[in-house]
Amino acid sequence: MQAPPSDSELVARCRAGDEDAWRELVERFSRYVYGIAMQAFRLSEADAEDIFQECFARVYENLDRLRDDAAVRPWIAQLTRRLCIDRIRAGSREQLLEEGDEQAEPDATLVRLDEALSVHEALAGLSGDCREVLDRFFARDESYRTIGDALQLPAGTIASRISRCLAKLREVLEGKNSGGSAV
Repeated sequence: MQAPPSDSELVARCRAGDEDAWRELVERFSRYVYGIAMQAFRLSEADAEDIFQECFARVYENLDRLRDDAAVRPWIAQLTRRLCIDRIRAGSREQLLEEGDEQAEPDATLVRLDEALSVHEALAGLSGDCREVLDRFFARDESYRTIGDALQLPAGTIASRISRCLAKLREVLEGKNSGGSAV
């Protein structure tokens, strides 16, 4: 039986585009991320799932920025802690708004609606596969596992597809904002 790869070996394989390594990395650190969110920060299971998904999406997007491959565990821990703190702060703001019974400024609401419409239009310019993965993840709030089961793909593959589709969406939106046409 072969020993599992070290964290740094796994990160190097992920950087090289090895999807099996990405699945192994997610599997290796998934309980760690959940543990931080649920035990250290006492977040609900739903919030912990959101933290998990956001954490691994960011890990995938920023893996090339990690300076020391062997430091992936503390990096993931720090990222998870920051996401948990952000979630707690966001919950506090929502609670303050509900208690204050204040309504959002009409201009801010219009800006949000305009942004939502721009995103909707940009999504229409993506392939059907990208639209489906992004819709399931963001609009339907499905987990990697749920999406993977529906599309018959491993959950780790879903994370990389979401990242690639978000990059394509960003390109379309940036092309739209600069006045050019991006497809």
